[in-house]
Amino acid sequence: MTYLRNSLFTINHSLFTILLLVTCHSPLVTASETPVRYEASHESMGTIFTVAVYGRDRTFLSEVVEQVFEEVDRLDEQMSNYKPESELSVINREAASHPVIVEPGLFHLLEICVQRSEQTGGAFDITVGPLMKSWGFFRGRGRLPTPAEINQVLKRVGYRHLKLDPERRTIQFDESGVEIDLGGIAKGYAVDRAVDILRSNGITSALVSSGTSSIYALGSPPGAHGWKITLRDPYDAHKPADVIHLQNYSLSTSGSYERFFEIEGKNYCHIMNPHTGWPVQGVLSAAVLAATGTDTDGRSAGCFVMGVDGTRKYLAAQPNLEVIFYLPTDKRSKYKRVLLRSNSYTIPSDSIVEIEH
Repeated sequence: MTYLRNSLFTINHSLFTILLLVTCHSPLVTASETPVRYEASHESMGTIFTVAVYGRDRTFLSEVVEQVFEEVDRLDEQMSNYKPESELSVINREAASHPVIVEPGLFHLLEICVQRSEQTGGAFDITVGPLMKSWGFFRGRGRLPTPAEINQVLKRVGYRHLKLDPERRTIQFDESGVEIDLGGIAKGYAVDRAVDILRSNGITSALVSSGTSSIYALGSPPGAHGWKITLRDPYDAHKPADVIHLQNYSLSTSGSYERFFEIEGKNYCHIMNPHTGWPVQGVLSAAVLAATGTDTDGRSAGCFVMGVDGTRKYLAAQPNLEVIFYLPTDKRSKYKRVLLRSNSYTIPSDSIVEIEH
């Protein structure tokens, strides 16, 4: 058995490649007015957060970016299921026995998660933690569980086990052994919080990424038409599949090649189908474009699970979403590309979403 995981830290092996070196010279900007570009990276939430930002004062920019990383670390301390004292770990330990009071921000995110689960028919589900463990994706090596194991674990999987009380701001599980895993949405939420901090400090041009999970393009680089983002070829991290120009918009990608293990020549990816208990097959990657990181992050995994047909039905009732699927074909190293959009799809007037193919 071989366990494989593409590097989260090497940009050429990311699900998307971020091209930050955008030409920033404009005939309308004099040399003395040229904005300063500041970029920094920080390890948190099991990945690398990167912020590239333009402004007038490098010291000020570095201080604001430090505020961003402090907020990301705060969210990691709150939402990690690897840290025993995190708020999420306390919920996972205690919510089966009694209602647990939840901090307002986290409670709101849990409400979003349950709503997203209802909308996707359970394709997106934050209770897949026990499945991830049974398949060896939680602090372990990949393994193939028996059908009996999977059936047993599935009894503890399902968003309907989560009982949220908005008036008391509590959560309780109706089944012992239920666990919440926010890995499918927390990084997109953290990107949104980062953008909030940048905006509150008057910054209008920045790119925020959370490893291979989510990215938000705030404004555009000086003299450029949006931030240029390259989505990788599903079979070759060094080859582009699509180039997207973004402004005031978010992108998240879920890929079967991000984390997987191989047994007897067959790959098993980390994206679980909460209904079957098995890793999803038949999809290489799914990229979702929407207004915020919270909008895109959970939906990319949900669309990956639903596949093209399920996502097409889902988009009929969801406004302003765009999804790009990359699907395997009978030909080795060849993929099929499918672009889907909501029936009601309108880009905000201050945003740019342009896909080159």
